[in-house]
Amino acid sequence: MGGAVGPLLLWLQDVAAVTLLKARRTIFQAAILFCILCLLLWVSIFLYGSFYYSYMPSVSFSTPVHFYYSSDCSGPGLCSFPTANISFMRNDRDPVMVSGQPYRVSLELEMPESPVNEQLGMFMVKMFCYTRGGGIISSVGRSAMLHYRSDLLQTLSTFFFSPLLLTGMAEQKQLIEVELFSEYKTNAYQPTIGAVIEIHSKQVQIYSSRLRIHAYFTGIRYVMYNFPVTSAVIGVATNFTFLSVIALLGYLQFIWGGLWPPDQVKVKVMMGDNTRIQKRTEEVRKRMEKENSLKDLSSPATIESLRDIRGNGSDVPEAQDPRSEEEDCTKTSNMTICWVKNVTSQQVLLL
Repeated sequence: MGGAVGPLLLWLQDVAAVTLLKARRTIFQAAILFCILCLLLWVSIFLYGSFYYSYMPSVSFSTPVHFYYSSDCSGPGLCSFPTANISFMRNDRDPVMVSGQPYRVSLELEMPESPVNEQLGMFMVKMFCYTRGGGIISSVGRSAMLHYRSDLLQTLSTFFFSPLLLTGMAEQKQLIEVELFSEYKTNAYQPTIGAVIEIHSKQVQIYSSRLRIHAYFTGIRYVMYNFPVTSAVIGVATNFTFLSVIALLGYLQFIWGGLWPPDQVKVKVMMGDNTRIQKRTEEVRKRMEKENSLKDLSSPATIESLRDIRGNGSDVPEAQDPRSEEEDCTKTSNMTICWVKNVTSQQVLLL
């Protein structure tokens, strides 16, 4: 009984060792595969983020507009038109607008409902866009005015909002939006770096103003801006698939030396066109027969030279061939030519 238990324990110990070795190897391979997949996923996210940052321009840009004018003249009004110079360079380095992208440019004017502005009526707002060096590349002019409100409506509004007006939580003012460009596109060779805004009125009264630039996206930019999660998933998945294919091809090149294993390539070659192999074999056989025939034709001259040497009395040993030789001689008027068959390599070397 004890003799039978010993081999069983050894067998169980061997099985456990092999199983443990296979489990360790499987876990190690799984860990390497997990690390590679995490690396590919991280690289895919980084590539999509870099593409999004470089391809997608700023959606909107807003900056306050500060007008300046001259006041060195006598009179109640302004001495010149209110003018402002706006820069379209972020941090004096990066342009706000991307070439080829349409933008909507508008000016917001915060104006009080004063008697001067009500009597002013319509006034002109002009904008001049310039490039480096101060060259004007585009200009536009638009008209604006306060929204009309009757005396009765102003009285009722004042009475209704009087608590807010008295506490300063509300003001009697209007926000006028003037659309200057509906689809403005900057040129890549002459980029727009700034603009000059003029209000052609010396009696206008303004609380504050602000210039707004909003981008209208189309195509891929429209999808990436309006569906950010969907576009991010598609972009990351595409990058991950492409990188996985490259990694797989690199692995096959490292392990097998190519896409197909060398053994399979050899089998395919051996199972190829047998007709071509037979043709080449036949050509080699014919070439060998031709070379043998040329050697046979050169044999009589060798034998005749040997006979001349022997006729002169020279002591030249004859070659001993284990095989039998057959001579076929033909007598002519000048010499006798003998054809020797089965000339071996020993005879040739002896001569």
